Amino acid sequence: MAGDSVRERVVDAADRLFYGRGITSVGMDAVRDGSGVSLKAIYKEFPSKEDLVLAVLGRRHQMWTTGVEGAVERIDDPRERLLAMYDHLADWFGDSDFRGCGFINAFGELGGASPRIADAVREHKRSFQAYVDRLVADAGAPAALGPQLAILAEGAQTTAAISGVPDAAGVARAAARTLIDAAMSDQSAAGRA
Repeated sequence: MAGDSVRERVVDAADRLFYGRGITSVGMDAVRDGSGVSLKAIYKEFPSKEDLVLAVLGRRHQMWTTGVEGAVERIDDPRERLLAMYDHLADWFGDSDFRGCGFINAFGELGGASPRIADAVREHKRSFQAYVDRLVADAGAPAALGPQLAILAEGAQTTAAISGVPDAAGVARAAARTLIDAAMSDQSAAGRA
């Protein structure tokens, strides 16, 4: 077995188990059983469970980035691109295995006990904020709009996970449109003054 395929199998199994059942409730024996990889081979790739959690978060970051950017890149209009992330959320919230944001879940479980996991979660959230800020700048909107749109997306994820219904994405999208329209209108009025 090649090292990469072992690593991928372990991360796949751990991601599925951690996301579905929670990190602290999943032991390494369950990861072994889910991946079909011996504990010895798992610990060769990941010296600690924390290392495995970080690898799972790395994969989740890539999945999130690919999904959001893919939804945005299909849209040409800069204002509509700001709303495309909420369309991505709506699709994700409709998945039968949706359990909320894996980063928020990991932070809730381990953020206080693991500085490395807390840092990984914070970096993921900073990265998303920076991306939204770039979209806002591309649309010619005021910079203050970026954090407002990002927090709507974050809140929608938590609300959808807790409520168990995907409607939060549509509500966040409608609120985002209102914020975008107001910000762009204010900016146009300021430009005419």
